[in-house]
Amino acid sequence: MTKKVFGSCPVCGKKLTVTRLSCDGCNIDITGKFELNRFSYLEKEQLEFVETFLRCQGNLKDVQSTLGISYPTAKKQLDGVLEALGYTKPQKTANSNLDILAKIETGELTAKQAAELIRKNKSKR
Repeated sequence: MTKKVFGSCPVCGKKLTVTRLSCDGCNIDITGKFELNRFSYLEKEQLEFVETFLRCQGNLKDVQSTLGISYPTAKKQLDGVLEALGYTKPQKTANSNLDILAKIETGELTAKQAAELIRKNKSKR
């Protein structure tokens, strides 16, 4: 029975290194130090999100519907996956309304704080 590879140590959380590869076809073993791909280091939930994102052909509204989550949550999860893969997005000078809604949902902002930020965004247009 083949088990799924996980990329992080269950004890300390650091990245694991593959040291042995085996071929069932010719029965050869190869030893050394091998890196896993970036996706191997994603958490299970992040990998499930990526699979859903790909099935939905990158349409976040479809991802939202498929996973039964709000659009801001889907966007936040996508941002988390991108960050975990080592991609950084450019910093915005002002919060977009979508980011503000996501922060309300996660409890980072109160409705009153969010309303103020939205008013500021509107006055900048």
